[in-house]
Amino acid sequence: TTSPSVLRALAVEPESVELDVDGCPVHVLLWGEAGRPGLVLVHGGAAHARWWSHVAPLLPGYRVAALDLSGHGESGWREDGYRLERWADEVLAAARLVDVAGPPVVIGHSMGGFVTVVTAAQAGGDLAGIIVLDSPVVHEDPEVEAARIGMAFGGPGRVYEDLEAAVARYRTIPGQDHYVPEVFDHIARHSLKRVEGGWTWRFDRRLFAAVSRSAAAEHLPSVTCRVALLRSEHGLVTPEIGSIMYESLGRVAPVVEIPEAGHHLMLDQPLLLVTALRALLADWDHSVPLPR
Repeated sequence: TTSPSVLRALAVEPESVELDVDGCPVHVLLWGEAGRPGLVLVHGGAAHARWWSHVAPLLPGYRVAALDLSGHGESGWREDGYRLERWADEVLAAARLVDVAGPPVVIGHSMGGFVTVVTAAQAGGDLAGIIVLDSPVVHEDPEVEAARIGMAFGGPGRVYEDLEAAVARYRTIPGQDHYVPEVFDHIARHSLKRVEGGWTWRFDRRLFAAVSRSAAAEHLPSVTCRVALLRSEHGLVTPEIGSIMYESLGRVAPVVEIPEAGHHLMLDQPLLLVTALRALLADWDHSVPLPR
């Protein structure tokens, strides 16, 4: 049975804002009271801001922004391609919307974790901290990684005549054993857009050329703000990868496993994720970071 709190959160309709970042429209959703401490939520590859619809309202006391990175969701597509550094600029633009009460915390999932690491490296002291969710930020050949992910998402976008048929075809990459049904349906429907002849997916397949664990890993030693890593028990960040990231971050970034979670932890264990985020954020509000 789906938690009533998750269903109530899904029913909360956020504010919608469009920013111009380097000539591209970037769509941002906002929850919570203006003037509160800020959080910025960064989705994974081929995903969108609505992946956080049932999470953001469960982080009370914060002004929360979730953006569609360019090439995703309701944001524009870039004709000259995508880079982690350019996506980081978009995250910082969203952060400026919620930094009224001081520097915000950025939380990124999967590819969004790569973007979050690069954002922290570029931002210096302009962020209070980052939380990386099951992002295997380790050195790996970027061309091989991009090709692997691109092939997993298939060839040119198919157009479906019927919305329900398209929703029924929705899959996550990688797949996992369990999803909260109402959450899965919500993100599937927001993953589609109307085009001539029917419905197709809301992401630019050219974006996979920018997906690089290696590029993000190179930025880890440059991150100066607080960092925490949440890894899923059945996700992509193995204990070994977690140890490598822990060492790269100066042995002061906590690595916390979310039990029974797949890689897409907000889709199968949202309340465990929310509990971990609340605990980390509360601790950071009342403690001083350890020096590296």
